[in-house]
Amino acid sequence: MSASTTSTTILCITSYFKGNLFLQEAKRLGAHVILVTIDELKDEPWAREAVDEFFYLPVAGLSKQPDTTYAISYLARDRQIDRIVALDDFDVETGADLREHLRLPGMSASQARYFRDKLAMRVQAQSMGVPIPEFVHILNYDRVRQYMANVPGPWVLKPRGEASAMGIRKINHPDELWSRLDELGDRQSWFLLERFVAGDVYHVDSMVWDGQVVFVSSNKYGMPPMAVYHGGGVFATSTLPYSSAEDQALESINREVIHAMGMRRGVTHAEFIRSHEDGRFYFLEIACRVGGAGIDQMIEYATGVNLWREWARLEVAEARHQVYEAPHARREFAGLLVSLAHQEWPDTGAYNDSEIVWRLHKKNHVGMIVQSPSHDRVQDLIGQYAERIARDFTTSAPPLDHAPH
Repeated sequence: MSASTTSTTILCITSYFKGNLFLQEAKRLGAHVILVTIDELKDEPWAREAVDEFFYLPVAGLSKQPDTTYAISYLARDRQIDRIVALDDFDVETGADLREHLRLPGMSASQARYFRDKLAMRVQAQSMGVPIPEFVHILNYDRVRQYMANVPGPWVLKPRGEASAMGIRKINHPDELWSRLDELGDRQSWFLLERFVAGDVYHVDSMVWDGQVVFVSSNKYGMPPMAVYHGGGVFATSTLPYSSAEDQALESINREVIHAMGMRRGVTHAEFIRSHEDGRFYFLEIACRVGGAGIDQMIEYATGVNLWREWARLEVAEARHQVYEAPHARREFAGLLVSLAHQEWPDTGAYNDSEIVWRLHKKNHVGMIVQSPSHDRVQDLIGQYAERIARDFTTSAPPLDHAPH
């Protein structure tokens, strides 16, 4: 797709500082870029040269309705908004509500739930035959009791609307569940209970055009994100061998999930678990966003494909009724390690292998990406570095039950 002078206005919303590469690519393609975010993010290092108009709402503004709808509708009085893009997971439903109200193309409010509501995505996946761990909505107590009688523990209690492992609790005995539900009170219907599956956890990151997966990257976590989030340690993930049995199985179930959710275009970050007990892959969750924590950079180092930029290309192409062409992806390997650090600004100078291509610069964090044409070399470095980082830097913080604002 070549840049066009066709007037295209892309309105981006986000409650977090992210998406600069999306903004830059949309601007490079000639789009008029509007960014709506919250007051507390106005001083972040946004790619200001790529944004034609900034608008700031109060901290609760993006999720507070009808205030956000009033604000965006006011902007639309003298702007022809062509597309609305939610850059962050927590704004997906808000973006969908705005599209519905302004009658713009894109994901509807009901469909957006499949990518935000862990219960909705499970019900939909189950109805389409996608394998998932057994679950029950925390709603009718008789059904919850019957579920625990029929599905052996342990289980995991999951909030329907948080991202990744945030707010998840492992439940070993029914008494633990009832005690936790007493604490939750009227909030308990926003939770589900799911069979705990011991296994290896994977993430598959995709681009979708016209309902078809046009780019895919399969990757394996070093430890399940839930274990890292709740128990501390080093977060690690790396590229799987291309065309391996694992890679092919993950690509297959990933396509099933995307088809089940009715995804037409955009980016996805999906997670799956391979059970130690039966060797099967099970669907855990899917989001219509770029993977966080440095995953996007790791995928770019392995494949040459930047998901933020391609997402912008895809959205602009659709708005202009053009055909999006996915880039050719190379087939190298990369691995990512990230950890909280007890040092304010960790010194990683002793980590000096030539395969290190990126280092995280963030207060009280340590992180790096390694890249190689050899899968074995990446695995060797990931294994070595995970142990060294844990010894040299790693600290932990209490897990959050919900996203801070």
